[in-house]
Amino acid sequence: MGRIARPIPRLPRLTCVIAVTGGGAADRLAGMSHSEPDRSVPDLGLLRTFLAVHRTGSFTAAARTLGLSQPTVTGQVRALEQRLGRQLFERMPRGAAPTAAADELAAEVAAPLDALVAVAERAGSGGSGEPVQLAGPAELLCAKVLPSLAGLIAAGLRLRVTTGLADELLEGLRAGRFDLVVSPVRPRGRAVTAVALTDEEFVLVAAPEWAERLGPISPAEPGAVLEAPLLTYAEDLPIVRRYWRHVFGRRLTAQAAVVVPDLRGLRAAVRAGAGVTVLPRYLCQDELDSGALVPLLHPEDPPINTLFLVSRTGAPERPDVARVRELLPAAARDW
Repeated sequence: MGRIARPIPRLPRLTCVIAVTGGGAADRLAGMSHSEPDRSVPDLGLLRTFLAVHRTGSFTAAARTLGLSQPTVTGQVRALEQRLGRQLFERMPRGAAPTAAADELAAEVAAPLDALVAVAERAGSGGSGEPVQLAGPAELLCAKVLPSLAGLIAAGLRLRVTTGLADELLEGLRAGRFDLVVSPVRPRGRAVTAVALTDEEFVLVAAPEWAERLGPISPAEPGAVLEAPLLTYAEDLPIVRRYWRHVFGRRLTAQAAVVVPDLRGLRAAVRAGAGVTVLPRYLCQDELDSGALVPLLHPEDPPINTLFLVSRTGAPERPDVARVRELLPAAARDW
């Protein structure tokens, strides 16, 4: 499914006047340089571009966020550095590392700029509620997240959902395309903030006929499992491989008989008797309760994975986004 691009509000070209209150980065915006003072002050565009680079950690990502070319972003950051007389970023092979001066400046200007962006968004939406852009794994969103949001949706919440892999969706969040991402991976970096939602437990399952054919299985002897076709999410067997290492304490060398990049497809195929797979318990609990699927093993320490709700650090938060962010951690206790 393609990703939904969120429009970036355009701010009017305004001059920025900041009171001199001490020796901070805001004071240097008055135009101090190494040689002679530059009394002109930067417009908000320079500061907004700087903040986008600081939050995304990349000139390229900031350019995508702002709808500008990378040379334009680079030129605006250099212009701001010249006005301040300080270097703001170390250019790295991958991205841009902020200097101490950049961190100080970001702390001073982030809140005022975010407030202006929020005003521009409200004005641009004509007063109507802008949809919340939510992204995450398709299986989890469909099985748990969307049902948890039913009450808010019935009360008027507008929602746009994008599914995909964690790394791609988190990059979209940093670039401003999403408001919230449900991620099976803890993100890194200061640009985003992650809150733990819940732990998903993984279960090795098969249809009853396969469970009977394979017989008893123990962590010390998993060999019989490989007599059945192995169904997996991806060619490199990420979920099954992790289960094998955690429960059986050994490396999995088998190849997949079937690869389906949707856990619901794996569930349907295994339920029909195609073979064995590893699924999160939340996705197969009904089948386990009814006997349509059988757990092949009951390890004392089953493998788990923590799910996170991720948002952009310091970004202005609309009321609908705040409601979703506050509801999901509470709802996840019953997942």
